[in-house]
Amino acid sequence: MTPYTLALFIHIIGAIGVFIGVSTWLFVAVALRRARQVAQIRTLSSLIQPTGILTIASLLLLGVAGFYMTLTVWGGQAAWIIVATISFALLAPVGALLIDPRLRAVSTLAAAAPDGALPTALATRIRDPLIGVGLCVYVGVLLGIVFLMTNKPPLATSIGVMVVATTLGLVAGVLNLVGSRRPAG
Repeated sequence: MTPYTLALFIHIIGAIGVFIGVSTWLFVAVALRRARQVAQIRTLSSLIQPTGILTIASLLLLGVAGFYMTLTVWGGQAAWIIVATISFALLAPVGALLIDPRLRAVSTLAAAAPDGALPTALATRIRDPLIGVGLCVYVGVLLGIVFLMTNKPPLATSIGVMVVATTLGLVAGVLNLVGSRRPAG
């Protein structure tokens, strides 16, 4: 085992952790929209804090190991690394500053709400459009970065991939938002 293979292992573990965290956030966001009782919201909310911790810790592992591999093997010369790093740097705050605080606000409101049907403030909070759209963009960008890591394309292609991945994530989020606002039946 070399330091590079250990760093690669840690990098992949970080990526797996990020996808587990984001997938859990997606599960919670979808399930919150289906919940009709405060107790259901409280149960789902119990996943929010550990998911945030897992996602942030995984992002740190991913970033540190990726930075090490860039410095020791790839160098800053590889265009795909530059595009992936910039995308990663722009993406990381989305979870920490956009998604996680909104989900934690749901948790806080649910903890303070009386048992029974959802109060209006809580029902409004669980339908915050930035949660769903943010998560879809997050997944799109992550998949774009994985594409860059596995295919190592030149600069123009790397930028194009990230534009397409981000756009597809945004479109998926908006379509999900529009679809969730249609009346049932």
